Order: sequence, then C-alpha cells, then structure tokens
Amino acid sequence: MSKSIPLLDAAQYLHGSQEDKAAFASALRSAFEQYGFITLKNHGLDGALIEQTYGAAEGFFSLPNEAKRAASIPGVGGNFGYTPFGQEHAKDEPRADLKEFYHFAQRHYDQPHCPEVPEFVESGHSLYAALEALAGQLLQAVAQSLDLPSHYFEDFVSDGNSILRVLHYPPAPDAPADAPRAGSHEDINLITLLVGSSADGLEVKDRDGDWIPVQAYGEHLTVNVGDMLQNLTGGVLRSTTHRVVLPEGEGKTTSRFSLPFFLHPKGEMPLDPIMGDHSAFPCWTAKAFLDHRLSEIGLK
Repeated sequence: MSKSIPLLDAAQYLHGSQEDKAAFASALRSAFEQYGFITLKNHGLDGALIEQTYGAAEGFFSLPNEAKRAASIPGVGGNFGYTPFGQEHAKDEPRADLKEFYHFAQRHYDQPHCPEVPEFVESGHSLYAALEALAGQLLQAVAQSLDLPSHYFEDFVSDGNSILRVLHYPPAPDAPADAPRAGSHEDINLITLLVGSSADGLEVKDRDGDWIPVQAYGEHLTVNVGDMLQNLTGGVLRSTTHRVVLPEGEGKTTSRFSLPFFLHPKGEMPLDPIMGDHSAFPCWTAKAFLDHRLSEIGLK
C-alpha cells in the first residue's frame, strides 16, 4: 500500500462548529506529529488569483537576466526581490539548487518594481495577503491543538517577516539525474503554505526514511511545519525533510513553477521550547534563528 500525506478539510475549521474546530485541530496535530505535512482542501483561496499569479510569474521569469537582476536588492539575504539561478543551496549540500525565485514581503517594505510585467507585483501582493490571513487561521488551529490560547501566535506574526516565494525551476535537460531542483531540507519558519505547483516533484521523507511523493493537485494546498515551530514545541511537531527532484525523461526539459508562503514571526519572538524535549532545542529569538539558517544556505 502506497503512503500518502493526510488530506484535511479546511472548511471544518474555518466554517464549522466548536466541535468541528476541535476535531480539525486534533487531526492537524496528529498529522504534524507523524508527518509534519498535510494537504488541505476547501481553503477558500481565489483560484483565479492563483492562476493569474502563475501566469504573471511565467512572464517575469521569461525576461532577460538583466531585467530580472534589476529586481534584486543587495544586502537583504534574499528576503525581498529577485534571487538568481544557482545561488541558494540546501544545508550541507555543496551543489546549488536548480532554481531562481522572487520574494514578496509586507506591502510597506520597499518592493522592487517590475515595469515589464506590472501584474506580477500586483497579483503577488494580493496572493500574499490572502495566504497570510489563511496562515493566521491555521496557526489558531495549531495553538488549539497544543492547548494554548487560540490567539497565542497572533501578536508574534502580525506584521511579521513572512515571505511569498515565487519559484522557477528552469529546464535542466543536461543535469545529472540526482541534481537537486531543491536539495533535501527543512523549512526555517513557523508554517509553510504551498499553493499547488505546475508539475510534480515534491517529496517528503517519513519516519521510516521513505520518500513520499506529494501530488500537485491545483485546488489543494500543502501545509508543513517549519524549524521554528519544531523548536518552539520541543520537537512535538515535526519539521520534516523534503526535496524537489528532477523528473525523468522529457520532464527535465520543461519549467516548474511553485508558490510557497513562509509564515515568519517578528524577529523578537522567543523560540524557547514551551513543551516537549527542552534539552534538545536551543533558546533563541526568531531573528537569531533566521540569520543562522540564512548563512547556512548561502543567502547571507
């Protein structure tokens, strides 16, 4: 029997009774303890906005390198704007990932303009706002599952350092079969919301060491625990290793696009373990944690 990531129904929490919300929170905790990942249906995001953002992303990444590099911001660790192909790598992986990306942040940050594809920035900001709101609701379910006040995370993530990463994995027909589109890694942040993708390739490593493919259903989200939430919970919730692999055959000759939203708290949020194994997880702030990890993956 093939393994799969649990599929949960967001409507149970977003629109359900108190009993429904409790049942969703319980299922969420169970999945995050076992897999660190879920897939999510009925999340309420605007499908037209998602399609528009993907189309605009394809337009942006098809621009000449000079135009894309004009949207880079030096000295910010890749937090805003464009990061070129071959710069980021997974922790402890010497080879660079086969990807380029653009980061959207809060609207009040100085976001680079893209005069060639103006709809790219506008749709990116709109999707950012929708994902940020949904992520906040999912964190309420996380808090409920941990027997914390439902608004435990609210002040930490409101106006925080979250980013929407628009990813392009270019064709790589001559790359070795084991070349990483995204090397084996864990996410840095609290939780990640991944909006579908244009092709398969995402795989999650389970407790048995098996790699489980996560299918690219356009109407579903993939949600996973990041290292910050794992640290905060003393390992009760798992930040699971995952990767994006090159497809076989003709799949190597096509681009892959992906839209992960990384929910980051404010830099001053303490990540000291509040449960679980206190001795195995260090005490530090979100800013110190983030700076350490950005250095490890080549962005700072």
